[in-house]
Amino acid sequence: MDAQRAAADVGLDGRVFVGVSNSADGDVGGETRFAYHQDGAVVWAEYAGGAVARGYLVGTRSGAELTFRYVHLDRDGATASGRCTSRVVVLPDGRLELHEEWAWESRPGAGRSVVAETRDAPPPRSAPNPL
Repeated sequence: MDAQRAAADVGLDGRVFVGVSNSADGDVGGETRFAYHQDGAVVWAEYAGGAVARGYLVGTRSGAELTFRYVHLDRDGATASGRCTSRVVVLPDGRLELHEEWAWESRPGAGRSVVAETRDAPPPRSAPNPL
């Protein structure tokens, strides 16, 4: 099975991802953890860590492509929201990466990021209420 076909077929449910790289305008970093869920074409996740106190994303999947909206609360108590398109990539060791192109809707800015599946990190834990 070729890598593109494998990426389209692999499920996301129950997988935990961590931020690997991000553009300067982004809030996600190496301390941010994402817990993904999938039910058919519907995808959602909870995320937290680093600059993000608590976040959620929801969207759809078609093959190896995800399209979703995200919203989060940062550690300073400000909310932020945007949209993202991600491509699922299968790594040689079987873990997944999501290669993302995103844009804020709540403020100026856009960029690219990569989150990678981790098998040794706990799911995200929301920070204490910043307010």
